Amino acid sequence: MSPHGDVLDIHVHGAVGEPFGGTVEGTLAAAAHHDGGVVASLVSGTPDEMARQVGVVAAAMTKGDLRSSAIRGIHCEGPFLSTVRRGAHDPHVLRDADPALVERLVGVAAAAGAPGAIKHWTFAPERTSGGLAPFVRTLVEHGVVPAVGHTDAPAAQVRAALGLVADTLGAPGLVTHLFNGMPAFHHRSGGPVAAAMSAAAGGECLVEVIADGVHVAPEVVRMVFETLGPDRVVLVSDAMSATGLGDGDHLLGTLPVRVRDGVARLVVEEGEGSIAGSTSTLERCVRWAVDVAGVDEQDARTSATRTPAAALRL
Repeated sequence: MSPHGDVLDIHVHGAVGEPFGGTVEGTLAAAAHHDGGVVASLVSGTPDEMARQVGVVAAAMTKGDLRSSAIRGIHCEGPFLSTVRRGAHDPHVLRDADPALVERLVGVAAAAGAPGAIKHWTFAPERTSGGLAPFVRTLVEHGVVPAVGHTDAPAAQVRAALGLVADTLGAPGLVTHLFNGMPAFHHRSGGPVAAAMSAAAGGECLVEVIADGVHVAPEVVRMVFETLGPDRVVLVSDAMSATGLGDGDHLLGTLPVRVRDGVARLVVEEGEGSIAGSTSTLERCVRWAVDVAGVDEQDARTSATRTPAAALRL
């Protein structure tokens, strides 16, 4: 154990062939494979399917002491995401933000014995046709940290959303896996990346970074640390259910995924599909950040322990 304590992975979808939310036994097995604590991430699904998954994870959390369980909460990644920047999310289930679905899933977790289990929720600002402020307010009223991600919105819209989240929350919000699930940064069109970096520098948000050696180049990971510092960077694995199994064919939600040389991609007819999460663990991400990206080890540990805990008020 590091002097910072066990790592806490707040964005991770499963392991050893088991997705979080599949079954109670599978959810516990997946959590046991990972290092330290996890916040179980659920991919976009229909309202009924997401309600079922929340119920399963909440039930798994009640199998032990909620204060010491390896499963520290739930992360809903969608379904309020951009179809253009959906990554490995099923486009058929993506929809505009709906406060009623937030209310429903919060109620499901409470009914299963884990009130307050939903810790953060990823959404795209452009999918809030019913109003950004009412949606963000609904999340915050239920103790859920709003996380901006999988977005194709321009920089101004993303920055405004992050500012509103910070004001409503009274604390920094989150950006889901910076650089991934959003347009590439360009010096004439900074997009969500520029907005997120600026907001993080101003204390309005913290940014997740996937340090698995696939999602983000080492020099970019180091740049983010050197620019923002470890108290505003949250290392995550974004590991999918294939983690721990090696190469082969798997599923992420309803979508087929093929792992080759440790890299998970969607199976598509027209060629190479989108990256579909990682097959790493957070401890391995920390080692990669230090040994390959050149991040200071204490900084990497902080971003895998104290910072994610602070981000979700754990």
